[in-house]
Amino acid sequence: MPDAAPVLEARRLTKRFDDLTAVDGISFALQRGEILGLLGPNGAGKTTTIQLLLGLTTPTSGEVCVFGLDLARHRRAILQRVNFSSTYVSLPSNLTIWENLNVFGRLYGLRHPRKKIEELLELLETPQVLGRLTGSLSSGQQTRLHLAKALINDPEILFLDEPTASLDPDIAAKVRDVLRRVQRERGVSMIYTSHNMREVEVMCDRVMFIAGGRIVTEGTPAEVVARTQAGSLEDLFIAIARGNGEPR
Repeated sequence: MPDAAPVLEARRLTKRFDDLTAVDGISFALQRGEILGLLGPNGAGKTTTIQLLLGLTTPTSGEVCVFGLDLARHRRAILQRVNFSSTYVSLPSNLTIWENLNVFGRLYGLRHPRKKIEELLELLETPQVLGRLTGSLSSGQQTRLHLAKALINDPEILFLDEPTASLDPDIAAKVRDVLRRVQRERGVSMIYTSHNMREVEVMCDRVMFIAGGRIVTEGTPAEVVARTQAGSLEDLFIAIARGNGEPR
């Protein structure tokens, strides 16, 4: 179960781009060991929210506190303890898997990067790819490579953007098992985006739907379905995407 003290807090977080408000005053906390689903249709503000939480873009107003530290002032120290995986971010295709992962291992100061990399590839059931060019991997192998990169520093907070995209059902289930094992054994907190609502129900302790840059409902998957009388999490997602999903 998550501890009482949050590992991450967003306070009245707002980001404007000229006349567009991408994130509109959201506040929430992430508990230690919790998997929080950040959900919403395309254009809802999810990507900008994650960028703000990682310090990749500066908020117009509001603040982010991670491990009790202000992100704006302690970003470098914080980023040593977190990591990020997205199927939509590419690693250099002309480098081998070993070369790519070794770069990240050294960036995080690993003393024995090869041992760690081999352990991660074994965990993700891709031990045979170490010497292959990154550009030669299948989409499913690419997804697992990104997860290996994200786990290389044993992060305390993990940001996962569609972590099982492009995976067949069997490998997707194995990846979910790995993530749950990491959460259980290491107490890792995760912010998890997905358009697969069945996966969200399995993986996420709590979900937060955003639309138009605002939080429209949050709670456990069962709570938000009951509160909104949506029938299912997928029905609620569709209703919010179509603009008629205001919670009751």
